[in-house]
Amino acid sequence: MSEHERRDDEGEAAAAVRPPMSYSEYLRLDRVLDAQSPLSDAHDELLFIVQHQTSELWMKLAIREIVSARGLIAADDLRPAFKMLTRVARIFEQLNSAWDVLRTMTPSEYTRFRDALGQSSGFQSWQYRAIEFLAGNRNLAMLKPHAHDPAITARLEAILAEPSLYDEAIRLLARQGFDVGAEAARTDWRAKRAPSAAVQAAWTTVYQAPERHWALYELAEKLVDFEDYFRRWRFNHVTTVERIIGLKRGTGGTSGVSYLRKMLDVELFPELWHLRTEL
Repeated sequence: MSEHERRDDEGEAAAAVRPPMSYSEYLRLDRVLDAQSPLSDAHDELLFIVQHQTSELWMKLAIREIVSARGLIAADDLRPAFKMLTRVARIFEQLNSAWDVLRTMTPSEYTRFRDALGQSSGFQSWQYRAIEFLAGNRNLAMLKPHAHDPAITARLEAILAEPSLYDEAIRLLARQGFDVGAEAARTDWRAKRAPSAAVQAAWTTVYQAPERHWALYELAEKLVDFEDYFRRWRFNHVTTVERIIGLKRGTGGTSGVSYLRKMLDVELFPELWHLRTEL
């Protein structure tokens, strides 16, 4: 090794040892890795905490991407919106994989710390609720679990005061000259919308001639892809819960598996699924 090469290697090593900002500092790993505080001595409680904390981090990113994609669709800037919606689908793919890790925990192992959870439950995740509201499932009854927290309620109400991701897709259809019926004049974004025959007919026209309406066709498929992974997440959720606690009630007071099974029937973008029968 030449003297020059030796000095370069020593310089790189010194920089790695004494960086201006370290890897841990940039990621604030001291805060992240100290955020797990098991309340029992059960081995598997750390798994339970890490799985749910990482899920919330992925949901934080999903919310950001959905909000950004919604704004771009409203501005008729679809290409970057497609990238963001693809990312949301991949985020839910990651969330699905997380259930595979949690399913390594058996019922016997869960019962060793379940009482320590008190009334806490994934049902109370306001970020999950935000994703549903942002996508278009505006079930106002789902505000109740957050009524005790005015700040969170205000954040969710702010989402409900604006068009959802799917509302913006329908508004885009109208701007492109499609007849979307009463949806074109709708302004009450808090209200839960019902499937519309006019909207379904508009999307059907897009699917019948994708080469003429490629941007709308691609947007529709990005939405379907997102919901496809979202549905898998729900299915994996109910399967994991049943595998671990059977038909017991959930810690947050829900009926557990029976409640989660009902959620499997909820459609975020109904017309995009229903039109497939007509094609």
